[in-house]
Amino acid sequence: MLVNSNVKYEIPSVCICHFILSTIFYFFPLSIDEVIRKRLLIDGDGAGDDRRINVLMKSFIKWCNSGSQEEGYTQYQRMLGSLTQCEFSMGKTLLVYDMNLKEMENYEKIYKDIEQSISAAHEKIAECKREILQAKRIRKNRQEYDALAKVIQQHPDRHETLKQLEALDKELQRLCHIKESVEEKLELRKKQFHVLLSTIHELQQTLESKNESPHITNN
Repeated sequence: MLVNSNVKYEIPSVCICHFILSTIFYFFPLSIDEVIRKRLLIDGDGAGDDRRINVLMKSFIKWCNSGSQEEGYTQYQRMLGSLTQCEFSMGKTLLVYDMNLKEMENYEKIYKDIEQSISAAHEKIAECKREILQAKRIRKNRQEYDALAKVIQQHPDRHETLKQLEALDKELQRLCHIKESVEEKLELRKKQFHVLLSTIHELQQTLESKNESPHITNN
């Protein structure tokens, strides 16, 4: 319990701790970096918490130096209001801090999800490239097949080709028979010609013999 020279007031222990810390920071200045860090921690998002601490410290000094009960009570109420505001701001800062931690965790999760999505997108792109190459190959094969089909369509079908082959085979057999017949006739003509030549030769010899016989008789 803190006691004023004229008035007695009971102040909670939490308030006393705040007063002690504020007094230490007020009468024992810190380095520039520490002051900036403390102000950032105390002031939070810039809602004037640092100014509230200064007002609270001034109210505390005025309360200690108050000369009347009414003035001391007024300063006491102001200090309680300032402490309530500071505690509320501190609670809000802690909530913001917890929220920031959760946001960081959420951002890390989102970052991992984005990385997984990017990896999946790369795999999908690679798969699409393979599908495109396969589609190009299939298209090329189809074009070649279409060209072959056009060439095939320019020729008769299998049934017609077989009929033509059968007709050609019959024609070939007929020509073979004709060839054999012609060869037989030619062979016969050769024999007949040979007989004719033999007959002519014998006839010639006979004529020559007859021509020689009268000549011998005359002699």
